[in-house]
Amino acid sequence: MLTLGIIGAGEVGSHVARAAIASGYNVVIANSREPETLIELIDELGPSARAETAAGAAAAGDFVVIAVPLKVVNDMPVEELAGKVVLDTNNYMIWRDGNIPAIDSGEKTVLELRQEHLPTSKVAQAFTHIQAPRIIRWAKPKDDPRRLALTTSSNFPEAVEFVTKLYDQFGFDTVDNSPLRESWRTAPGHPAWKNERQTRSELIADLARAQRVII
Repeated sequence: MLTLGIIGAGEVGSHVARAAIASGYNVVIANSREPETLIELIDELGPSARAETAAGAAAAGDFVVIAVPLKVVNDMPVEELAGKVVLDTNNYMIWRDGNIPAIDSGEKTVLELRQEHLPTSKVAQAFTHIQAPRIIRWAKPKDDPRRLALTTSSNFPEAVEFVTKLYDQFGFDTVDNSPLRESWRTAPGHPAWKNERQTRSELIADLARAQRVII
């Protein structure tokens, strides 16, 4: 049984944990405090989950989800994440993150910066344009014509392959919007982010309609 490490135990991290456990994964989850502060969440998640430090969750995971905002100076455990597929759920929010000139100018995307912070990992965008509770509520079987799609971007085909498998297990189709350079197309304010509830064909169309705005 594979283990999912999750760094970030807020709304996104906790809902990804619930979906992962429902899909048969073990979960090791961390927040910015001590593992003991997650006792209520672990009790809710059940025997397939345990709490750890961020480095501990990164080390334990066969793959890892980062569900916290990017910092200009890296605060992720580089060594423990080395060689692993790392799913980043982050969106760039100026009101929360402050201005990051490399993103504002269009030089880099927030996912490209994460990849630079984790040069020995295989970063992939995941769950960035769906509200966390809907990861479980909106899931549909593979043959359901109403099944929705989510996008991923990565510089590594094997990371895209893994996210595609995970989305399918969670009840969603995948649109590959690689490489990371293209991940701005689902950023806040663009059609794919605004519409959120999209079939695969609708998501492809919304990605094509995105227009990059340079601050």
